[in-house]
Amino acid sequence: MVERNETLFDRIGGEVAVARFLEVFYERVLDDPELAPFFADASMDRLRNMQGEFFCAALDGPVRYSGRSLVEIHTGREIRVQHFALFVKHLLETLHDQDLDEDDVYEIIARVNTYVEQITGESSIGA
Repeated sequence: MVERNETLFDRIGGEVAVARFLEVFYERVLDDPELAPFFADASMDRLRNMQGEFFCAALDGPVRYSGRSLVEIHTGREIRVQHFALFVKHLLETLHDQDLDEDDVYEIIARVNTYVEQITGESSIGA
């Protein structure tokens, strides 16, 4: 078994890779008729910046997330687990298209899934 000393952030290509996959990812999300309404009034530049910080921090990068708490941001937006699952599906498809190591892709998804309750107010994908 190969020991991995690099962070997940480093293994996927750092900040440049995060910015690249977020651009493609949000194109998919905004093209999705179920998810697009959640972003109708959002500043996409600000959202991409905050998401960039969030993903860099969540993947053990050197960037610190400076945004409001996920609970504060998402409370009252009526985001349900099925919306979160659809969001994650688009992320998974985007990551697969980025030619990343499969283990890294699933580690990213696993980390994102830990935030389901903070975003939806519901405890799990199976809820």
